[in-house]
Amino acid sequence: MQARCAVTKALRAWFDAEAFVEVETGVLQVSPGNETHLHAPRTALTSPAGERVTRYLRTSPEFACKKLLAAGERKIVEFAKVFRDRERGDLHLPEFTMLEWYRAGCAYDIVMADCIAVIARAARTTGIGTFSFRGRRADPLAEPERLTVAAAFDRFAGIDLLKTVAAGEGDRAALASAALGKVRIADDDTWSDIFSKMLVEHIEPQLGQGRLTILFEYPAPEAALARVNPNDDRVSERFEVYACGVELANGFGELTDAAEQRIRFTRAMDEKQSRYGERYPLDEDFLAAVDSMPQASGVALGFDRLVMLASGASRIDQVVWTPPAEDA
Repeated sequence: MQARCAVTKALRAWFDAEAFVEVETGVLQVSPGNETHLHAPRTALTSPAGERVTRYLRTSPEFACKKLLAAGERKIVEFAKVFRDRERGDLHLPEFTMLEWYRAGCAYDIVMADCIAVIARAARTTGIGTFSFRGRRADPLAEPERLTVAAAFDRFAGIDLLKTVAAGEGDRAALASAALGKVRIADDDTWSDIFSKMLVEHIEPQLGQGRLTILFEYPAPEAALARVNPNDDRVSERFEVYACGVELANGFGELTDAAEQRIRFTRAMDEKQSRYGERYPLDEDFLAAVDSMPQASGVALGFDRLVMLASGASRIDQVVWTPPAEDA
């Protein structure tokens, strides 16, 4: 916990020196996020007139932060409490801290560099020389490896991933054929399901070995809230940072096309409805903000995971002040 306090102070000082404004956005939201496999706790509010309305505990501060960008903020950061239902383990808690920041007018390689600087600052603050987790080790101060998702699939799985993507869409049959015998494929698995299985089983365990890995140019079907690369519509401006096989950060060159974002969200909620029997509403204020956002890049970094690695802890519940009850 001393390490957590020290890292918090050090990173606040770093962002202050970079002229970021630290913000505090609301936890209760109309929509918690619109990703197929992320689940949010929900609650109900009662108005003075007795009317009941559903609200959600956010899975990310992203919607609120982007509204602030649309309102004119240029560089913002938040140490945000966020919530994920159905998650608990050495790397997952139902309530955790997300360190999220945005730069207006900047390309996404700038926030990639931010991530490396932030991780290095945390390591220097605690004095740890090497991150380690489950027998894997990485030097947080070494020059990071930069690897496209396509190159990672080729290197670690022998799959030409981009041959299975065209016009921003994934060819399920092509990827299923390429992945045959490498992962278990169910009849109802989508292209994204097969991609995720390959990523988890064959790619992620190889990342962040010896040094950090920046995995970038995610295929367009996995763009989420990132814009598609203007020079290659098969890939998006999305990246993740790994250490010791642990995903630490997920960042985007931000999408500013509200119509496209609505299409992506609607597809994701249709899939959530099909799989889990529920869907979350779309935040219309957020979609309006997307249309008026400046070009921007942003990233979400798992603060508890970073402190875990920087302090030498083996589970993230060792680095939070009040871990949830074991039956949570």
